[in-house]
Amino acid sequence: MADITLYHASPSRSSVTLWMLEELGVPYDIKLLKLSEGDQLKPDYLAINPMGKVPAIKHNDVVITESAAICTYLADAFPEKKLNVPLGDARRGPYLKWLFFGPGCFEPAVIDRAAPRKEEARRAMLGYGDFDTVMNVVAKAVEKGPWILGEQFTAADVVIGSNVRWGTIFKLVPERPEFAAYSARIAARPAAQRAEAKDNELKDK
Repeated sequence: MADITLYHASPSRSSVTLWMLEELGVPYDIKLLKLSEGDQLKPDYLAINPMGKVPAIKHNDVVITESAAICTYLADAFPEKKLNVPLGDARRGPYLKWLFFGPGCFEPAVIDRAAPRKEEARRAMLGYGDFDTVMNVVAKAVEKGPWILGEQFTAADVVIGSNVRWGTIFKLVPERPEFAAYSARIAARPAAQRAEAKDNELKDK
């Protein structure tokens, strides 16, 4: 039995964590949940994540939920894989900014655009401000490449990259050359390819 167990529904937001684990290249087990059968709401899983959502991971005796938190934790837990920016490095500030920006700004902006309110919310009420600004900020961050922090691929690229790829596939983000090029670089990563292949295999189980 591996030290890490991923509680996973295929495909879902937990696919982000699956990709992160493949990037790390460390052993892990998968506990597959079927959302269609309500596995995420059964008592044994609610004991892991009372929110009844995936993903969650168990690393030895530690349980972590929320995709960006999991990616941050794993990158710090395995610093030799160089998917984090360590304490004391000035780049850790921007690195953490992007890890929080994914679930705090990018995803809410995209979901609000996909499922609009009856009445448009005031900009000041929204934690992300407005959709166009979010897209412009992310496009500027990835345009130089290859990765958000330059030459180093980090967990921030797993979080932001997953959002950009997902939004591009479902046409929920603008068709911009910066996003297309970034998505192509991500799709070419062997770990991303392994994770996608594993998801395709798991979704039929």
